[in-house]
This record gives sequence, C-alpha cells and structure tokens, in this order.
Amino acid sequence: MKPHYELSGPEDAPVVVLGNSLGTTTALWDRQLPVLHRRFRVLRYDHRGHGGSGVVDGPYRIDDLADDVLELLDALGLARVSYCGVSMGGMVGMWLAGHAPERIERLVLCCTTAGFATAQPWLERAAAVRGSGTGALAAAAVGRWFTPAFRAESPEVVAGFAANLSSVDDEGYAGCCEALAAMDLRSVLPVIEAPTVVISGASDEATPPECGRFIADSVPGATFHLVPGAHLANVESADEVSAIVEAHL
Repeated sequence: MKPHYELSGPEDAPVVVLGNSLGTTTALWDRQLPVLHRRFRVLRYDHRGHGGSGVVDGPYRIDDLADDVLELLDALGLARVSYCGVSMGGMVGMWLAGHAPERIERLVLCCTTAGFATAQPWLERAAAVRGSGTGALAAAAVGRWFTPAFRAESPEVVAGFAANLSSVDDEGYAGCCEALAAMDLRSVLPVIEAPTVVISGASDEATPPECGRFIADSVPGATFHLVPGAHLANVESADEVSAIVEAHL
C-alpha cells in the first residue's frame, strides 16, 4: 500500500528518503530539513497506521513495510534514491539495500538494529496496544526516546512526540511490533553494496551502540559514529546527526 508522503526541497536535486521509527511520523525529521534542503530533494513518508498513512490488519513483516516504500518510489517515478532511517526506518533501509540494491544509492542507519534477542517483548507490546491503545504507551516510550536531561530541557518537544504516538492507529502500531518480532536482517548486511554510515546514540537503551557497531562491522566499508542522546538521537543531537548525514550523502 502506498504510504502518505511529503516531498520538499529543490526539484532538480538528488532524492533522499527519510524513514521513521515506530510510533513517530514525518515530524521526526523536522530538525534535519534545513540542512538537507540545501542539496537534496527530501521524501518523507509515514509507515502503515502512522500519520497520514492508511492501515491494514497485521501482522506485518519488514518486507511489507519495505514494499510500501518501493510502491511509493514507483508511483513517483524514482528509480534510485538515497535512504536514511531511524530505528524501524533503518530496518526498512537495510532490507531495501539488501534486496533491492539497484534502488539505493547511499544508506544512513540511525539508532537501529539488525535483530533482537527475543520476539516476546514485541508480541507482548502488540497485545497491550490492541488492548489499551497507543496512548497507554506514550510515557514509557518517550522515556526511551530521550535522555532525562533532554526531557527536562525540552518538555514541549517531548510532549509533541508523545501526542504523535498517541495518535498512531492501534492496529498499525501492533502490526509493526509484530514486524519487529519477526525481523532478522543479519544475513542481509554482508551483501549491502550501498556506501553506508551507521549512527548510534550513546545513551540509547532500545538499540544500544553495540547494535550499531555490529551493523557497521558487518556491512562492507561501513563507518560508525557515536553521538550524544538516546533512541531518537537525530532529535536530541540534531546538529551532529545532520552534519554526518549531509557529509555522507
């Protein structure tokens, strides 16, 4: 299913696609736009059930979410793009670079992982959301997304992300949780050909820096950067992440 999208920036510039984390929308990338718009046409999109995108019943798989991106690229006539994704968006990026290498020029993977130790927490979260809704998870989620210092310094930003999460469709969120439960991209990493940079937040408890280092060690020629911040390091350390992304792309 073709997702909701926003296309902005110079019309004749190379295109970079920005993929969101679970529970966030295109607003995740607001702090990167001023930098990226200097040189790139920016395509932001929402995952199933998130933001303006429609929803179908889960469970989903990462390849379903990646196929949504390919459908969007085809609809827009974009044969080859660069891709930058945070968390679940990064997982989609790994799948695309491994399974559709002709579509991905360059790759940025931020605060993500190629696999989880166990599926059970994601299956439990899917069940919890179907029972109580995404709003019930908001407080715990923003606690993982941002460091205590950032939550204290920028309460309005944190509140905005909590509100966005609470607006995500329950079934869409649960279906994406099931995609994460089934996800294992470790075998894909060695075949990725796109030049790749991996970014981790130093205080990220959801996908700790060792997850990023594993990806960087497994993708041929990839480089690794550690920045301050937790799981949404592109928000908390916007300047650092924007500079790394722009330099790589």
